[in-house]
Formats: sequence, structure tokens, C-alpha cells
Amino acid sequence: MIAALFYRQASASQEEADKLAATLDLTSEVASALMEYPIKGLGPVVPTDPLIYRWYEIMQVFGMPLKAIITKNLVMASCMSAIDFTMDVEKEIDPKGDRVKVILSGKFLPYKKW
Repeated sequence: MIAALFYRQASASQEEADKLAATLDLTSEVASALMEYPIKGLGPVVPTDPLIYRWYEIMQVFGMPLKAIITKNLVMASCMSAIDFTMDVEKEIDPKGDRVKVILSGKFLPYKKW
């Protein structure tokens, strides 16, 4: 969450911004910027950073199959929250080369009819 604040993908409350400013010795201007409306997404182009591109590629290849599995096995008409959401990143030691283990957990959000 803290990294998302600094990349403007999330925004902090006044209390959170004040705590971060005090802890990290940030200026009041930086603390105010942390409370600004977030900028969502990567922009209109395909990302060129190698790591971010791999995430993009994962969604391009596996996005629809993941959606099919989620909607078939869990709830037919639903999606996963990116707001009520947690993510853990761990290093996994492997003799063939260390791996990155990412665990995503998002709340079920049923689609609502209007």
C-alpha cells in the first residue's frame, strides 16, 4: 500500500499522510501529494519495463482463463475487488533459480443488476 501511494496508484487519508510524513521526514508538500486523487493504470501504451510487461503479458495470456475459472468455480456473476485486496510477495528458493511467489487475495464482488 505504501509503495502504491508514492506511485500515485492510491491515496492516503490525512492521518495516514501525517504518519508517513513524520516517520519518513517528508515535507508537507509531499504529504499533501499523498492525499491527491490516485492515477489508475499504466497508461495507454503497452508497458516497456520488463517486470511490469510480464504482468501485462500474464493478463493477456491468462486473464480470460482466470476469469472463466473464477466465475465457474466460485460465483457465476462476480468479480474480484482491487480495493478490498491484499498481496504478499515472497522469494522462493529453487535449485533451478530463485522464484517470485505472489499471493493475491481480493474480496468477491457480485455483479449487480441496475
